[in-house]
Amino acid sequence: MIFNSVTFLLFLSVSVALYWVLPLRPRLWMLGIASLMFYGFWRVDFVALMLLSSGVDYVAALGISRTEDERRRKAWLLTSLAINFGLLFAFKYAGFTLDNAANLLGLFGIEWHPKLDIVLPLGISFYTFQSVSYTIDVYRKDREAERDYLMFVCFVTYFPQLVAGPILRASELLDQLGTRSKWRADEMVLGLRRILFGLFLKVGLADNIAAQVDDGFLQDVAFMHALDVWTLAFLFGFQIYFDFAGYSQIAIGSAHLMGIRFPENFDFPYLATSPREFWQRWHISLSSWIRDYLYVPLSRHFGVSAGTPLGHSSEGGLVGTSLSPGATRDARPLMLTWIIMGFWHGAAWTFVLWGAYHGVLVLAHRAIRARKLVPDTALGNVLGWCVTLPLIMLGWIPFRAGSLETTLVMWSRVLNPREYLALGLRENSYLSAATVLLLVTVAGLVSGRVARWTERPLSLPVLTAGYAFVIGVVIVMLRPISQFIYFQF
Repeated sequence: MIFNSVTFLLFLSVSVALYWVLPLRPRLWMLGIASLMFYGFWRVDFVALMLLSSGVDYVAALGISRTEDERRRKAWLLTSLAINFGLLFAFKYAGFTLDNAANLLGLFGIEWHPKLDIVLPLGISFYTFQSVSYTIDVYRKDREAERDYLMFVCFVTYFPQLVAGPILRASELLDQLGTRSKWRADEMVLGLRRILFGLFLKVGLADNIAAQVDDGFLQDVAFMHALDVWTLAFLFGFQIYFDFAGYSQIAIGSAHLMGIRFPENFDFPYLATSPREFWQRWHISLSSWIRDYLYVPLSRHFGVSAGTPLGHSSEGGLVGTSLSPGATRDARPLMLTWIIMGFWHGAAWTFVLWGAYHGVLVLAHRAIRARKLVPDTALGNVLGWCVTLPLIMLGWIPFRAGSLETTLVMWSRVLNPREYLALGLRENSYLSAATVLLLVTVAGLVSGRVARWTERPLSLPVLTAGYAFVIGVVIVMLRPISQFIYFQF
């Protein structure tokens, strides 16, 4: 069951109605069963895997909370991490590992052809991260262990954000499941509006851009030129943004209908004036998870002050004209964090390259910021945006390209001045990329003013026409023609 389908909208309607009429305990049973049904629409057999993962963390957290012996507490934590990440490795990375092992043996003349036919469970990376973060929080004594298994299952499997996030902490969802806010009409309207807007981003924008992206990447890379690469990079960057932001909007809106609030996951990321700011605006829940549960522990392991993997560290930054000793140490956890983050997105070297690419961007931004090469003024922000946006878009090439070779060839095109003298795509591709870039930029710049303007009575006719247009587009195009891109992670 996917969000861009009539089936889901009917499923959501029934779930919301039952949520508001049932008392607490039956409501939790309803949410748990509904979430398992939602996931089971894809593959019933993998429901047991998700329950196993959540069961492991439930038991481990109880074990941690019942003892003050640090060795036992750590043993419970390591058991949770080993089982959860072991399952993630087996389903997501075993084939990749064996294939690379076979390639390595081939260099020594040993032929080995491993054959694994493993289906990647839907959303396994997301619910694994969410469940594991709870166990770590209990180990850190940031919260008490949940003793109600039904409540914990609802936290891990809550269907609006089960498959592709936002990745929630226990403090952001578990406590809300134990209470029920008062029904409010304005909350319902807000939820419906966000669902409608999310569907528009997905079926009205992302799916239509996808056709041009697919056609472009099907072309032989040998016949691509520099402007073709830039155009495809921007088009895919917009596609994945509309696709994932649309999913997040629907997830947030669906939770709103039950009086549950999620943190925002996107904040006009393509208006960022630096790589650091981009990752404060893009997939915010993953960025904060990586910071708190990966980068900070890695920094402590390397003995450096933990700033943020997405920006400038308070210590160990680049100073003067050379790297300080702290900066040398600080680069290691940062780059390792980014490589792991890239590998989290997919079992392929292209994703590792994507992570390393962003790590280099963040380090470069650190150096520029430390030397104060760009003034902290309006002009400096404009210059930062003009540099950051194309670099971020160029980083989407390995995310979408089928191989490292294709990625490197496409990147080489944009570095060759002679490749800017020819075009290889259809004319509407360049026009589409330029048009969407203009619209996204304008929308981000005026969003605050528009929000204030819509509160005026005179705006009602314009709002009515706008909603009529959006609803019409969604009705015409609402069909499950494609999965959301992040479902594969």
